[in-house]
Amino acid sequence: MQLKRNSSKITLQLSIAGVFAALVCITTIAFIVSVPATTGYFNVGEAIIYVAALIFGPYVGAFAGGLGAAIADVLVAPVFAPGTLLIKSFEGAIVGLLGKKLGTQVSSPNWKIYTSILGIVVGISLAITGSLYYSGHVELKLGFPTPETPTFAGFVPAELWYFIGGMAALFIILAGFRIEAEFGWAIFSVIIGGLEMVAGYFLYEQLILGQTTAVVEIPVNIGQMLIGLIVAIPVVKFVLRSLPQLKR
Repeated sequence: MQLKRNSSKITLQLSIAGVFAALVCITTIAFIVSVPATTGYFNVGEAIIYVAALIFGPYVGAFAGGLGAAIADVLVAPVFAPGTLLIKSFEGAIVGLLGKKLGTQVSSPNWKIYTSILGIVVGISLAITGSLYYSGHVELKLGFPTPETPTFAGFVPAELWYFIGGMAALFIILAGFRIEAEFGWAIFSVIIGGLEMVAGYFLYEQLILGQTTAVVEIPVNIGQMLIGLIVAIPVVKFVLRSLPQLKR
C-alpha cells in the first residue's frame, strides 16, 4: 500500500513538473528583450520557476526550471541551453528547498523586521536596476519566432522605475505585517536562488563561452530575478490561501 502511494505521488509530481516545464518554456519565449553584447536575453520565465518551486518543492522547481528554460534556449539561443539546464535546475531546487524547510525557525516579530528589510532591499535594487538598464529608448520584441521589427518602441522614464521600486517595497513591507510574517522567507528563498542564477550565467558566459562582455548581462539577470520575484510571490500567496491543502 505504501509503495503504491509513493508511486502515485511520484507520478503526480512528474505530471505537475511537466506542466510547469511547458509553462516556463512558453513564458520564456513569449516575452524577449535581447542583449546584443552577449546574445542572451531578458525573459519572464523566472516567475514560473519560483511559483513551481515555492508551491511544489525542489524537485518540481528543478525539473520545470531546468528543462523548460533549456528547451526555450534551444529555440532562441542554443549556445546557452547546456548551461541553462544546470543553472536553472539548481535555481529551482534552491528556492524549493529553502522555501520548504527553514521559514518557521524565527519568531514572528523578528520576521516582520526581516521582511521589511528585504522589501527595502528589493525596492531599491529594482529602482536602480530599472532606471539604469531599462529606461530611455526601449524596443521590445514579443512572441516566437522573434519578429524582425519591434512589437513596442518607446521612451521609458527612469522615474517609472523609482515608482515601481517604491511600490514593490511598500507591498512587501505591508504583506509582512498584515498577511504573514514568514512572507519574508519566501522572498529570501527567491533571492538566494536568483543570485545563483546570476552568478551561474556570468561564470558560464565567462569561462565556458569565453565572452569578455559577460558582466554586461549581470544587471539584466538581476532585473529578471527581481521581476520574477514581484510576479511570483503574490501568485504563490494567492494560490496557497485559495488551496491550503497545497501547503507542504
